[in-house]
Amino acid sequence: MTQSSVRPTTTAEDAGSTGSRPPAGRSGIDRYFEISHRGSTFAREVRGGVTTFMAMAYILLLNPLILSGEDVAGDTLARSALITATALAAALTTLLMGLVGKVPLALAAGLSVSGVLAGQVVPVMTWPQAMAMCVLYGVVICLLVVTGLREMIMNAIPLALKHAITIGIGMFVALIGLVKAGFVHASQGGGPVTLGPAGQLAGWPVLLFCVTLLLIFMLQIRQVPGAILIGIVLGSIAAAVLNATGAVGARAWGSGPPELTGSAVSLPDFSLFGKVDFGGWGDVGAMTVGMIVFTLVLAGFFDAMATIIGVGTEAGLADERGRMPGLSKALFVDGAGGAVGGLAGGSGQTVFVESATGVGEGARTGLASVVTGLLFAACLFFTPLTQLVPGEVAAAALVVIGAMMAQNARHVDWGDRAVAVPVFLTVVLMPFTYSITAGVAAGVISYTALRVAQGKGRETGAFMWGLTAVFVVFYALHPIESWLGV
Repeated sequence: MTQSSVRPTTTAEDAGSTGSRPPAGRSGIDRYFEISHRGSTFAREVRGGVTTFMAMAYILLLNPLILSGEDVAGDTLARSALITATALAAALTTLLMGLVGKVPLALAAGLSVSGVLAGQVVPVMTWPQAMAMCVLYGVVICLLVVTGLREMIMNAIPLALKHAITIGIGMFVALIGLVKAGFVHASQGGGPVTLGPAGQLAGWPVLLFCVTLLLIFMLQIRQVPGAILIGIVLGSIAAAVLNATGAVGARAWGSGPPELTGSAVSLPDFSLFGKVDFGGWGDVGAMTVGMIVFTLVLAGFFDAMATIIGVGTEAGLADERGRMPGLSKALFVDGAGGAVGGLAGGSGQTVFVESATGVGEGARTGLASVVTGLLFAACLFFTPLTQLVPGEVAAAALVVIGAMMAQNARHVDWGDRAVAVPVFLTVVLMPFTYSITAGVAAGVISYTALRVAQGKGRETGAFMWGLTAVFVVFYALHPIESWLGV
């Protein structure tokens, strides 16, 4: 979501909470989270935490939608297990951010990371092996934070390529949504893909996807808080009506009919928890494993620092140089989110920009994150309710997220071909090849090549030259292996 630029107005409950710094907090909670010190109140923090949860609760539906499937390297992942893993990881990491980082930032499964897992990792690995990849990339990011390399790397990669990676991942996520909804199909003849199964949309579910998509966009234009969640709820109600009236047969729904079977409350399905396998990668190859970890680091790396600083600035916690209390701790928790998500079995976690909605409601401390985390934890016991949300409705939110990520295009200087070409290649190759790595590789190689053509090869920097060499090997891996007789 776009970060709110509106500061919360002072109400009766907030009176006296702003202005000069008050004396020591009135309670242990106040002192620990510095609620009064940051000009907030307990009520504001609770309200902000609830708002943030409402704005990002859609992840409980979208992450399982991306990751679920009948063919995950021979495994079948239960939707209930994925929802439990998603809620558990979000709860743990968000609570950790609130209690340790003490800032109003919430974490959940990164859709960019989940996109890499679905498109590149699970087709060649078992699910436990894929989760081991998440643990590894989380450890790598934590080490980068501890050593100070994370900020150095952020500075070394050109800003245009950072924006391109975000835009490309957005296009990739949007394509996943279009395919999950049945809007885009593999063509049976002619081009590689087509509209619907035979050049036209077929069935009520895909029509409902279109209506839900437009509804969410309209709500966002009206700046309605929680637009994505509201759109999903209304779309699900419409789906339930269509299903109850018999207008749509049970088999027409891609993820099953929108109806509740059994109780609305159930015990969590922890069958994926702790299922991590660091062995058995011999068939995949060390080069492939290295590229997967590298791609996951890229997918979870770039947005987090900008999001943390952006939301921190909105909360009035960061100064003009981007420094804010608990920044190093917040970055470390964000990195640890990869490992926590892997151990939980639900993809790597990252800071969500939707945290800005809670800040807009007055959140200024980690107490808001604790509230958000507790709400995610409560969702562990309401997994059956997600049966009411058909995949076609949830897929609309994926396209919306893709559109939001594509807004970074406004930061690109399209008049400079040395910038525009690498950005273009990065963006189009991610969805066209169904590989985030392929897009990043093309962007890095072309950027370095064009800088050389401009006579600015030395200005590119050693880190970019190293990345270029790695990605050249990535593209030429098959010829190299053939030449070496591997």
